[in-house]
Amino acid sequence: MESAKECLLGKTLSQMREACVALRLPAFVGSQLSEWIYRHRAKDFDEMKNISKKNRELLSQHFSIGRADALQSLHSVDGTSKYLFPTLDGNFVETVYIPDGDRATLCVSCQVGCKMGCAFCMTGRQGFVSSLCATDILNQIFSVPGSERLTNIVFMGQGEPFDNLDPVLQSIEVLTSEWGWNWSPKRITVSSVGVRKGLQRFLNESRCSLAISLHHPIPEERAKIMPAERAFSIVDVVEGLKQCPSFRRGTVGQDVRNEDESRQRRISFEYILFDGLNDQRQHADALIRLLRPLDCRVNLIRFHTIPDSPFKGVSEQKMTDFRNYLTSHGLFTTIRASRGEDIMAACGLLSTKEQSENKGKAHPEKDV
Repeated sequence: MESAKECLLGKTLSQMREACVALRLPAFVGSQLSEWIYRHRAKDFDEMKNISKKNRELLSQHFSIGRADALQSLHSVDGTSKYLFPTLDGNFVETVYIPDGDRATLCVSCQVGCKMGCAFCMTGRQGFVSSLCATDILNQIFSVPGSERLTNIVFMGQGEPFDNLDPVLQSIEVLTSEWGWNWSPKRITVSSVGVRKGLQRFLNESRCSLAISLHHPIPEERAKIMPAERAFSIVDVVEGLKQCPSFRRGTVGQDVRNEDESRQRRISFEYILFDGLNDQRQHADALIRLLRPLDCRVNLIRFHTIPDSPFKGVSEQKMTDFRNYLTSHGLFTTIRASRGEDIMAACGLLSTKEQSENKGKAHPEKDV
């Protein structure tokens, strides 16, 4: 059995050039490849007309582009679409496209399954299968229908981004570099339960926005629904963020971030409201105490029921009252609009465990 061809999608400009030099091609061919794959979104070497036919043939002998179309799609009554993409290792991930007026957000997966085991999440129940490479991550973004209309990307799909940080950061480099999509980092948000080993690296090596999956402000109670709390205490995570001047407010409520950084990065905390579990006044007060020194936002999220779940969501009035209480105490809070629930595309509903009928459909770019 032959090895799979190496994919070019996901390589940096310097890696493209190095790959060409290794084939005794001029380094500038790597620049041409980068422009065709990232700027023109080419799917085939034959599209690259300013590269000679001889060089295109040589490249195709050693490399594949790395693009693969979605195998399945579901479309919600609210315009949200969910797509099933193959991965290079023969697995599958779900990706959600969310149009909203002149905005279009893509919710991207970074792993098949997840190690974090959150009790209210379908992906967490699935367990961990594998991590995606940069090719797999970027293929979701480049190959989703409507890709050219995207305005925002959120790493909030399947998996824990900080448990697979290198491919996530490499994908972000492609999206934000001048030779790639040249996006502003503020158009990208990465979500995490607070994995320490990746948090500091992410803050140091990217300018993207950060979303922490909080869901309960009391550590002992949080651990019951989020096992990762035992390893990555939310108190420690928040204390670490408080040490970053860019996230702290001044002593009288003044934002101490410099103007450039303020435009580039935002920190938010995701909070699913569960009936009787984290929706009482004591929880709101604990949340205020935990987050008060931070210049941040709280996103309240409706719970979407999953099979055999003991959890229940709260009423719209409870959502509104909880938001108003937090806001009145200086904690900027919004209620996230629920999208795609009818196609299992809403927060916490992504899972590919039951996609076994697709097993054996090779990634079109994977030769064996």
